[in-house]
Amino acid sequence: MTTTDDAPLLSRLRLTGYAAAQLLLGIVALVVFVMSVTGAVLMVVWVGALLLVVSIPLTRVIADAHRRMAADVLGLEVPRPYRPVPQHAVHALTAVARDPMTWRDLAWCVWACTFGWVVALICVLELVAVVTWPLWWWTLTPKMRARSQIDLWFLATSRTEKLEQRVQVLTETRADAVDTAAAELRRLERDLHDGPQARLVALSMSLGLAEQQLADDPTAARPLIADARSTTTAAIGDLRSVVRGIHPPVLADRGLSGAVQALALDMALPVEVVSDLDGRPPAPVESALYFAVAECLANIGKHARATSARIVLSHDGERLRAHVSDDGVGGADPGRGTGMLGVRRRLATFDGTMSVSSPPGGPTDVVLEVPCDLSLPRTTPSSGPG
Repeated sequence: MTTTDDAPLLSRLRLTGYAAAQLLLGIVALVVFVMSVTGAVLMVVWVGALLLVVSIPLTRVIADAHRRMAADVLGLEVPRPYRPVPQHAVHALTAVARDPMTWRDLAWCVWACTFGWVVALICVLELVAVVTWPLWWWTLTPKMRARSQIDLWFLATSRTEKLEQRVQVLTETRADAVDTAAAELRRLERDLHDGPQARLVALSMSLGLAEQQLADDPTAARPLIADARSTTTAAIGDLRSVVRGIHPPVLADRGLSGAVQALALDMALPVEVVSDLDGRPPAPVESALYFAVAECLANIGKHARATSARIVLSHDGERLRAHVSDDGVGGADPGRGTGMLGVRRRLATFDGTMSVSSPPGGPTDVVLEVPCDLSLPRTTPSSGPG
């Protein structure tokens, strides 16, 4: 058990341990900096690319370690600031070169293996020499905090950069939202043209023929009228199908939990639905998450060869989450299918995210998250007499 008197000592020993780690990592930072510079100079030949393939990931590993130490020293939460790296080698190299953090990491390496290294060395040496213990005790924390602040000046995104990234994200999501809306309009136009419109044209022809037959041969007109009634029923069914594609009535009536349960009942395999939602999200968010879950279930039915699936709906006070899992064969790649890309774009409109874990052999886990608040449950007015 740690006493109150021991806490300052343990805290300083922890900071000294960080300083010792920074000494060792500073030497590695010097090596990878030389490799990166050499690789950049030799990019005209294939040797330079090989050096960069090794040095840049290693630089990021070292920077991540210092970022975690600095965040702990300062009591901050510092997210990893790097942009996503594509899988294609050429695209990955281009993305890394365009990432400002790549160049800030290199600038940080110069600091880490020079002045930063000297600060860490002083912190360790003050503990080793008995005569400098008082100096170590009183000045260690300020020195390590100063070193951490400089580290984060290089390794964390600034407020301006965060705003620029936010603007970039909003620009991309707005463009995706416009493209998605245009695609939805084209789909609705196609569905109306191929379904209800075609049936209504057939209905009009049947009624026209029946009108001609009524005066001369009412008996012959009767089958045409029956055919028109059948066409009307089919057209109404097509219209209902189109409406369900816009905003399913079950979603409006029963909320997200009930609508997802209805989706689960339509599946050919058993799907367990667990929900602890005590309210309803905004209608656009509710609709986006519903169609995202529907796409996940459609993929399970088409590709997963699963025997069971599970859906968990939850809200942590800030984010609405849907966790869809199955025991299928795995191997799902969200970057290949247009359906999952559409889900990601739909959620991104609301600052939502989609993460997929699907190793070969399974299982597959898809986590859909959207930041939102829940309102009080909405009730559907009774349709019967009061």
